[in-house]
Amino acid sequence: MDVQINNICKTAFYHLRNIAKIRKFLTHRQCEILIHAFISSKLDYCNVLLSGLQQSQINRLQHVQNSAARFLKATSRYDHVTPVLNNLHWLPVFARIDFKILLLVFKGLNGLGPLYRSELLEPYIPNRNLRSSKKKLLVVPKYNLKTYGYRAFSHRAPTLWNALPDDIRQVDLLELTFKSKLKTHLFRQFFYYFFKKILIYYPIDFIFIPPLL
Repeated sequence: MDVQINNICKTAFYHLRNIAKIRKFLTHRQCEILIHAFISSKLDYCNVLLSGLQQSQINRLQHVQNSAARFLKATSRYDHVTPVLNNLHWLPVFARIDFKILLLVFKGLNGLGPLYRSELLEPYIPNRNLRSSKKKLLVVPKYNLKTYGYRAFSHRAPTLWNALPDDIRQVDLLELTFKSKLKTHLFRQFFYYFFKKILIYYPIDFIFIPPLL
């Protein structure tokens, strides 16, 4: 994975330097479009394979996103980047990975993906009629390899899915409801602790807190 992460960082910073050369000719919206096209797309491409990696490796990709956010908002490298990501409404890298995995799970459970992916997801059916039988939980299989086993889709996906709130697991519509609720949940989950801290230092209207859907 080190080789893949090196290539992602190298390519992303190459494009960011090129965008910086023409920044004065671009509007804020045009610059954001270019960043999503050349940098965010690199961070999101096959990012499911990055799930469960060591935090030090994820931090390298997060540095790419942080640099792009600072560049877009023209903030100093010494300023805290979390308010910038919050203002742009960008999920951090690890949350984008979880978002992609959970999206694949939703598609697999609703027949929107290939059969082989659906076969990796086993619905949890208790022996007795329990309240959990209506929560759309998945069986979390055991893994053999301690180093890589927990990163397997068959284990990682059910673990993340079962940790979702009940109202998100019960959603049936993909585009209109599930994606929106899932992003709001991940966004709040990451920024909630930070919100409580920066309210001391920033005006209340600086912080964007998405409404509950």
